[in-house]
This record gives sequence, C-alpha cells and structure tokens, in this order.
Amino acid sequence: MATKTIARPRTPVAPEDNAQDPADLLENTLSQLEALLWACHGKDIDWCSGEGPRQLDNLLWLAAELARKAGELFQVSEKARRGASETGG
Repeated sequence: MATKTIARPRTPVAPEDNAQDPADLLENTLSQLEALLWACHGKDIDWCSGEGPRQLDNLLWLAAELARKAGELFQVSEKARRGASETGG
C-alpha cells in the first residue's frame, strides 16, 4: 500500500515566495499536529516501524519549521530594535 504524500516544500522558501494553497497549508499543519499528539501520547510508540518513521519525520519537520520561523522573528525584532535605537526610541 502506498504511503500518503505530504505536500510540503523540501527546501526552505523565503516567506514572500511561500504562496501555498490554503488546503496544502492546512494539510501540512494537520500532519504536524498529528505527529505532535502522537509523540505526546508516548506509550508503546515504535519509532522504527509502522507509523513511527512517518510520525517522527513529521515531528522533526515541525521542529525545523518552528526553528526557521523563530529565526525569522529574531531577525525582524533585531531590525526593529536597531531602528528604535538609531531614532533614539
């Protein structure tokens, strides 16, 4: 039986170029949420077979996406902080 293909970019995309279809974004978010909930359950999870590898992949994808977004937010906040200090604010 074929595994489900998740519609997600394989390489980082600049935010302004990341114009994805809302249905794809929803599918991505639901896949990540499912993996997070799956991991939180924790009991008797086999990460090496069955659904384990797919869920682990989605969980790592979620962590990578959150790290990328945090980095972007940090850059925006640093620009704002520098702009405020230059204007004396």
